[in-house]
Amino acid sequence: MTLSLTVSDDVRALAPGFTHVAIEAHGLVNGPSTEAGSALLDDAARRLAVRLDGRAPHEDPHMVAWREVYTAFGSKPSRTRNSAEALAKRALTEAGLPRINLLVDLYNAVSVAHLIPVGGEDIDRIQGGMQLVRATGEEDFVTVAGGEEVVEHPDAGEIVWRDDAGVTCRRWNWRQGPRTRLTEETTSGIFLLESMAPMTLAALDAAAAELAELLEKFSPGARVTVRPPAS
Repeated sequence: MTLSLTVSDDVRALAPGFTHVAIEAHGLVNGPSTEAGSALLDDAARRLAVRLDGRAPHEDPHMVAWREVYTAFGSKPSRTRNSAEALAKRALTEAGLPRINLLVDLYNAVSVAHLIPVGGEDIDRIQGGMQLVRATGEEDFVTVAGGEEVVEHPDAGEIVWRDDAGVTCRRWNWRQGPRTRLTEETTSGIFLLESMAPMTLAALDAAAAELAELLEKFSPGARVTVRPPAS
């Protein structure tokens, strides 16, 4: 079954340069981070450094576009960075990128190498379809603080991904909730690669193709479907 993904008219009006590719994968094999996954993260950091050529991540034109959209819906982009900028910033530090689990490491490597926000959700934990909408402020966002589960609410007008149960990711792609994240038990996932103009469709396609290839390589026999760019 194909998971439905919809982008509201309000979001399209706010960010006409937005598009995304979704990769749906079944039969995945996840587990702890591996040496091979770690090597991909290290290589992604090297590719990022070449791409930036001495600039800070937020100076890249694609990140500039994301910062403008964050500002447009009332978020401060220097305090709540989009996921690609936040990862890129970490990649350039001495500590480097975190190792989470194999599937997360794979999509983080693609995110950093191509400087594009990429997220992954466990399809079996999603209730109904996924929607990118402007929040009312009353939606539930279940997260963890101080080791305890807490329920937060997005700001009114904030861009969020949500399903029928509540918000899955706040401030577009800033912070994912634990309910739908990829765990070592995940076997079915949806991976979202999100771009803003001036990133080209060819560049978006290249990032998606690389991630799809990695998923097939590390989960032999998985059924991996790349959905065309959504305008």
